[in-house]
Amino acid sequence: MLRPPGYTRHLRRSRPPARLPRPLRSRPPGTPRPPAARPPPAARPPPRATWSPPPPPRLAPAHLPRSLRLPPSRIAPTCGWRAPAPPPRPGARPRPPIGARGAAGADGSEWRRRGRGPGCCAPAPALLGLLAMDDDDVSARKGSFRKFLEHLSGAGKAIGVLTSGGDAQGMNAAVRAVVRMGIYVGAKVYFIYEGYQGMVDGGSNIVEANWESVSSILQVGGTIIGSARCKAFRTREGRLKAAGNLVQRGITNLCVIGGDGSLTGANIFRKEWSGLLKELAENGDIDREEVQKHAYLNVVGMVGSIDNDFCGTDMTIGTDSALHRIIEVVDAIMTTAQSHQRTFVLEVMGRHCGYLALVSALACGADWVFLPESPPEEGWQENMCVKLSENRARKKRLNIIIVAEGAIDTQNKPITSEQIKELVVTQLGYDTRVTILGHVQRGGTPSAFDRILASRMGVEAVVALLQATPETPACVVSLSGNQAVRLPLVECVQMTQDVQKAMDERRFKDAVRLRGRSFESNLNTYKRLAIKMPDDQIPKSNCNVAVINVGAPAAGMNAAVRSAVRVGISEGHKMFAIYDGFEGFAKGQIKEIGWADVGGWTGQGGSILGTKRTLPGKSLEAIAEQMRTHSINALLIIGGFEAYLGLLELSAAREKYEELCVPMVMVPATVSNNVPGSDFSIGADTALNTITDANVEHLTEKMKTTIQRGLVLRNESCSEHYTTDFIYHLYSEEGKGVFDCRKNVLGHMQQGGAPSPFDRNFGTKISARAMQWISTKLKEAQGKGKRFVTDDCICVLGISKRNLLFQPVAQLKKETDFEHRIPKEQWWLKLRPLMKILAKYKASYEVSDPGQLEHVHHRGHEEPAAI
Repeated sequence: MLRPPGYTRHLRRSRPPARLPRPLRSRPPGTPRPPAARPPPAARPPPRATWSPPPPPRLAPAHLPRSLRLPPSRIAPTCGWRAPAPPPRPGARPRPPIGARGAAGADGSEWRRRGRGPGCCAPAPALLGLLAMDDDDVSARKGSFRKFLEHLSGAGKAIGVLTSGGDAQGMNAAVRAVVRMGIYVGAKVYFIYEGYQGMVDGGSNIVEANWESVSSILQVGGTIIGSARCKAFRTREGRLKAAGNLVQRGITNLCVIGGDGSLTGANIFRKEWSGLLKELAENGDIDREEVQKHAYLNVVGMVGSIDNDFCGTDMTIGTDSALHRIIEVVDAIMTTAQSHQRTFVLEVMGRHCGYLALVSALACGADWVFLPESPPEEGWQENMCVKLSENRARKKRLNIIIVAEGAIDTQNKPITSEQIKELVVTQLGYDTRVTILGHVQRGGTPSAFDRILASRMGVEAVVALLQATPETPACVVSLSGNQAVRLPLVECVQMTQDVQKAMDERRFKDAVRLRGRSFESNLNTYKRLAIKMPDDQIPKSNCNVAVINVGAPAAGMNAAVRSAVRVGISEGHKMFAIYDGFEGFAKGQIKEIGWADVGGWTGQGGSILGTKRTLPGKSLEAIAEQMRTHSINALLIIGGFEAYLGLLELSAAREKYEELCVPMVMVPATVSNNVPGSDFSIGADTALNTITDANVEHLTEKMKTTIQRGLVLRNESCSEHYTTDFIYHLYSEEGKGVFDCRKNVLGHMQQGGAPSPFDRNFGTKISARAMQWISTKLKEAQGKGKRFVTDDCICVLGISKRNLLFQPVAQLKKETDFEHRIPKEQWWLKLRPLMKILAKYKASYEVSDPGQLEHVHHRGHEEPAAI
């Protein structure tokens, strides 16, 4: 019988005989009790060599916390007695709270369910390095409507997982999450090898998976269960065979990882399911009881596609990793292009969707980009050549042109990379090369973003299957901002097909809109940053805006500065750069910065402007003087927690210094991701990739052997006593002859290096949005002599769940833990139980957030898009 992790198998013991009533007192009062008979020495058990804590109070099934009770099918009939819970003995451990599966006991041990009968809670030693659980208040839990994973059971259910269509990095992480989450809740999980072809063929292509089946695949690209195109599944005969193979194994829940074609096929299969089973029964392949037992099929999809071509989700599994491959090539090409003053035409994947081309162009500052959704206007050949020659005139030694493989013109005629090369050589005479990336974009190790995204989506897919009813439509687990949502599969597929229809009908504005807010925002930002309007066409605002970096350096800061400068110039502002943080601000290290000055900054790591941790508190008078000298009308601060503290100090000093009564906005940029008001900070994604990359080589070598691996990650400030050296020496000593131990302190590597595509894109878009907010504030006060003294004039711009929000810094003070330099609530702590579950520990995981099915809808133009 398949059991969730944590169960151990024991022989069933017979129920102990009932205790007879105590006889009446027969000896006179005061008579000493006779000594109890003792067994001979040979019959006595040997003394215990070690001390163990007393067992917890014996609990009957009726008195166990509901989340810890076994299903009725797993409790022996002889163990169904109900008795009042005994009072706790002195010094005994308290019973675990409701919902605390695997909660730590007072002595550091862990509650774990064992056996089948009553009173089956027994202590087990807590594993070293296991994070402690936060126990909720029992009374509060009883009266709340929050739903936890403990309330769901997969007993008696079977889940089939398959990957279909083109492979994508992160698919293995999704498969791992589905398998382990399914086993954790008590369900059987089956691998369906080779996609729908394996479902049709059956036999050894459908195999039950166990916990170890998905070990060491998190960092592996592609898909270990294979993916293949299947013509047979497109016919009813093929789907009939597939249904028969699934019913034989009791599989009535499907988790499909693939593109829109794969998910469409799964939905058709679901709709035909009851009819297929009736036909199988009529043919004698299955009996009538099985038709009733497996009457309906639940389907949940996850989108695995490097093209990010599926509507309804901001990001598909594999897209971020593909962007990593592209940016790695672009960064490498730039060095040789600069050496020889060359133009490079780079062709990336995207037959029907230009997301990869667009975001790559945004992340590397490409001179021109060709997309199928937004073809260039008539006369683009001349316009492109003028743009390239203008860039060369500004002493730019290279040109980068990015082309999606499905790029077209306004007449739906293809635009090829070779055609562009011939145009540049003929018209400009530039030395031009073409690079076609091809399937390199599908390969390699998945990025940190894709590993986390796929794991979150896989867990949510299993929860969706457990909550599904016969009336629940097939759904897709999607990402909206920073939140997992469930959307109807039919609506998402229909919108995806509407995009292609709009392109075929040359309604390109509708195609861009249907792609979603993320795509549309990327396109508008790229157009604004790539092409500078003539100075005489830009209306002047007569406002000076300054940009400053504060705190530790973070990858992506330079992309944010570049975006702010160029958006500010396009808004008609005069832009100033402040060097070396608040310290340089007080000393007057301020210089006007132009459009060309920030060229090529997107891919640069660190902070070109320089940054320091110094706070402005001791230099407020000097800073106010510099603001008056340079007539600074607004301030954009890019940095971490020091920048946040500095913004608070500037806000508090407005009563004393009139010069500080200007709009101020902060953009979070720190590898620590600890700025209140934002779920993400610029630089955090690059740091995560540095951490994962540091272990890839070591794990790769280990995978070549049969040695099992273990990984302990430690925060530098997590404990005063459990230091990195202590843990290393402990493992080294205890593991002699069993395993070896290594330590690696990454340190400032996490702050250095080239920024990841996510951080380049995030920094560019969030900084552009901040400058738009500043422009709006300045326009409101233009000609009115308005002083900005209200709280909403000094804000932090951050991403919160699904949207970009400007939150007054005065309001965020209440949400800040200043002692530990963190927000009081941090969304990523909710990932801790998810991490524990996938690592085979008990944890209480809340599933109430994305529980309901939403509908796909278009956001208005006035609503800002999240990153």
